[in-house]
Amino acid sequence: MSKTDDLLIELGTEELPPKALQKLASSFALGVTDGLANARLSLKHADIYASPRRLGVIVRDLQASQKDREVVQKGPPVKIAFDDSGEPTKAALAFAKKCGVEAEALGREKSDAGEWLSYKATEPGRPIGELLPEIVQAALDALPIPRRMRWGDRDDEFVRPAHWLLMLYGKDVVEGSVLGLTAGRTTRGHRFHAPDELTINTVADYEASLEKAGYVIADFDKRRARVVAGVQEEANKLDGLPVATEDLFDEVTALTEWPVPLAGSFDEEYLSLPNEVITATLMNHQRYFPVSEKTGALKPAFITLANLESKDPDQVRDGNERVIRPRLADAKFFWESDQQVRLEEKTEGLKNIVYQKGLGTLQDKSMRVAALAKLFAEQLGEDKQAVTRAAMLAKCDLLTGMVGEFPELQGTMGAYYAAASGESDAVSVAIGEQYLPRFAGDDLPESKAGKMLALADKLDTPAGIFVLDKKPSGNRDPFGLRRAALGIIRILIEGELDLDFNAAVDAAVAQQPVTDDKQGSVREALYAFIVNRLKSYFVDSDASYSTDMFEAVRARRPSSLIDFRARLQAVAEFITLESAVSLAAANKRTANILRQAEYDDEGVLEANLLSDDAERVLHQAMKSAQNDIAPLLDERRYSDSLRRLAELRTPVDSFFDDVMVNVDDEAVRKNRLALLAELRALFLDVADISRLKPAQD
Repeated sequence: MSKTDDLLIELGTEELPPKALQKLASSFALGVTDGLANARLSLKHADIYASPRRLGVIVRDLQASQKDREVVQKGPPVKIAFDDSGEPTKAALAFAKKCGVEAEALGREKSDAGEWLSYKATEPGRPIGELLPEIVQAALDALPIPRRMRWGDRDDEFVRPAHWLLMLYGKDVVEGSVLGLTAGRTTRGHRFHAPDELTINTVADYEASLEKAGYVIADFDKRRARVVAGVQEEANKLDGLPVATEDLFDEVTALTEWPVPLAGSFDEEYLSLPNEVITATLMNHQRYFPVSEKTGALKPAFITLANLESKDPDQVRDGNERVIRPRLADAKFFWESDQQVRLEEKTEGLKNIVYQKGLGTLQDKSMRVAALAKLFAEQLGEDKQAVTRAAMLAKCDLLTGMVGEFPELQGTMGAYYAAASGESDAVSVAIGEQYLPRFAGDDLPESKAGKMLALADKLDTPAGIFVLDKKPSGNRDPFGLRRAALGIIRILIEGELDLDFNAAVDAAVAQQPVTDDKQGSVREALYAFIVNRLKSYFVDSDASYSTDMFEAVRARRPSSLIDFRARLQAVAEFITLESAVSLAAANKRTANILRQAEYDDEGVLEANLLSDDAERVLHQAMKSAQNDIAPLLDERRYSDSLRRLAELRTPVDSFFDDVMVNVDDEAVRKNRLALLAELRALFLDVADISRLKPAQD
């Protein structure tokens, strides 16, 4: 086996997009390791490095060159390679010339299909130096970059201008060119602390040299840990707690190469603003970390991460404080001026804002959402006045100065302004919860009115977009309809809203500007779209559910998603029973018999025509089971219902063993088909058991 050593690749660039940095780095490393593996080079693992100005990877214990391999070339069939006298034909000579040998040097290969000429040769393994540039270029070309750029007069394209390329194998430079850059052993450190080129002698020196001489912590996770520890340390000095999210820690880490925490402050007068306004100003706009009391109340302080170790930290602190003052002053102005007009008075302005071309204005959407929310309240026996009022006011905060400046606060500010305008707690809270959940794993609305309003809003959106025939395709989902569908599912199931889902979809579509002849197709498309997300919600997140279980329940089109869940849980339990395999097969056989006989379900079972003992026993067993499960179905005790039906295994098996359905006597045949139709209907009360594929030992 050839020798192994570590390989280092680093591409130096202008500052990379911070929110995409981790994905770019991991994708680059994966592209490199996959490329090496596909080139038949063994490796141990890869360490990933990423900072604002570099993407790097160290491949551990990489094979220095490919192994030699035997290559077999297949030639023409022997029967046409030689003439009757045994002399090579033109076909044989051409193959020999292609292989670079005389015809006598060719071999033969036999198989059941015949005999061919062949030539075996040893292909020398290529060294890593020949393979690497192409592999690196392919890895860069495959990065998830939506829009690439060119710089200067070069034709190369990347997400940012590239300035240096470092490629070392052990202590040796791997020569080559990528993105128009010639590989070498130099990198660059911190833009201000170490602007000159830094020489890396061996791969083993890379990380330590960058940190000690270059003021760059190249390991993202190590740098992030330093950010987290620094923020916590500064918060401790202030006797407070940092207000942070994982995303903010990631973004700040991606913005810095040498993070240095600093605490700053702002005037206490701004604490009169809602907490969400202060945190949005600090976190979303400035990437600062607010500081709170242990009670949760905010302090007039923040923590920022400077990307350098300043000789005058007070000057850096002062600069950050000067940046935040006008932003907070603007927020205070909006907060005070917005409240000079009652939220209700802004409803008229909704008429002047187009929601979506073809779907009317924001007022039109508000009215549709209000009608849906009212329908839900009536179904659930809740306060329809509160949720209707909340729906009509829900979009008014889009006309406020605060939401104009901080779009991420829509809904949140509506709740504050509704309360300030004298609206009830139910209305204010619902407005604040209308966009929940905003993303996967986000909180759900807690209030009943909030759940109904959020559900109505999320259902109206895809209904309208489907009417416009702009449904998602492939990875494209510009209107966030997949996210909306998941939100609908979570609100209904996790929020325990036992609504008639079919009726809700019908109502949402009926309110859209759609002709009567298209309503049916749009309803079915929207229903299928959401139920497909429901499949992912159940099957992808819980190993106890399978696709066939889901489809067995889906075939019954349960009225509510709560009912859907109950049936699915029952089917998952049923399939573990010993009788499940037999009954699923019997149901499938029953369905096939009825389909082949083109049975129309109009036949009436006549007990006096049941002549065989097996069919009489099955009929009596079915009648008994029918009486037992009727109350169970009313109470949605589907597991108990299926367990009771599982007791039919013996009479069902006996029927198919002993009774011929398609007999010559037409009356008997139709009667037996009617018996099977009743049997199938009995099982269909819960799910289409014939669709199940029980695991067999």
